[in-house]
Amino acid sequence: MHALQFSKTGDLSSLHYVEVPTPVPAADQVLVQIKAAGLNPSDVKNVLGRFPYTTLPRIPGRDFAGVVVDGPQELVGQEVWGTGKELGFYADGSHAQYVVLSAKGVAHKPAHLSFAQAASLGVPYTTAWDALERSGVGAGTPLLVIGGGAVGSAALALAKIRGARLLAAARRPEQVKALQAQGFETVQLDQPENLGAQVNAVFAGGAEVIFDTTGFWLPASVAALAPFGRIAIIAAPVDGHVQLPALGLYRKGGSVVGINSLLYGVQACAAMLEQFGRFFDEGLLPLPQGLFEAPLEQGVERYHEVNRGSGEKVILLP
Repeated sequence: MHALQFSKTGDLSSLHYVEVPTPVPAADQVLVQIKAAGLNPSDVKNVLGRFPYTTLPRIPGRDFAGVVVDGPQELVGQEVWGTGKELGFYADGSHAQYVVLSAKGVAHKPAHLSFAQAASLGVPYTTAWDALERSGVGAGTPLLVIGGGAVGSAALALAKIRGARLLAAARRPEQVKALQAQGFETVQLDQPENLGAQVNAVFAGGAEVIFDTTGFWLPASVAALAPFGRIAIIAAPVDGHVQLPALGLYRKGGSVVGINSLLYGVQACAAMLEQFGRFFDEGLLPLPQGLFEAPLEQGVERYHEVNRGSGEKVILLP
């Protein structure tokens, strides 16, 4: 089969389009023919060496959608999707024609999603789902979501189904307009010291939950937090450190919840996908739009584009 593969890390020049043997599933595994695979920033960072536990040589890629072609008889022929911490790190991933994984690590693909659409959602939606679950977002929860990217949009869409009271915040005017066009009340971020006033103008007393999908607004979020509130974060500055106003957090009885999608294996992610996947078929979640589809043989070039900061969601098609 054809695949993208790297045998050392540190530079994207180590990533190549190669031919390797098609994997053979064990008794408790499935062989999935990849119809579409998402390209996430974490895939690029993996090749660049940001994840020291990655074993080599390795086929990268976390998110996928495809068809089971070998494995338990009840799964053969099924259209599935999946993601998980193993894929691309210490097990070969989805940027290939086929992938092998646990038979319990695939979920049934929603019928209303194309393969490309399903492949674009794994990391963003499981990350958002985990943030809402672990920070206790339910009906009536005043929730501020910071950031207009894929994870932020997923969090808003999922929280709307839960009946939360929603406020979005983004820095770029085009992101603000896009979120408003989706029906979300949105504030434009300016100076960090203004965030508390902006949020309190909408949620008197502050937001019960703040989900910072950018990694830059944790200190400013404390002033926007309600008593006993939670701030969920998925990123940190490059050096891993931030100055947190601990006295303000203490006085509010607040807490910080770290959200890391790489804590969840394919089986745990499949369980999440099964839980919210039905909402796409029920018309409760928006179908992805504006995907950039590219053949797998152009994968190396697409990795470079994502590394340069391209905002397009790239889907690789074997």
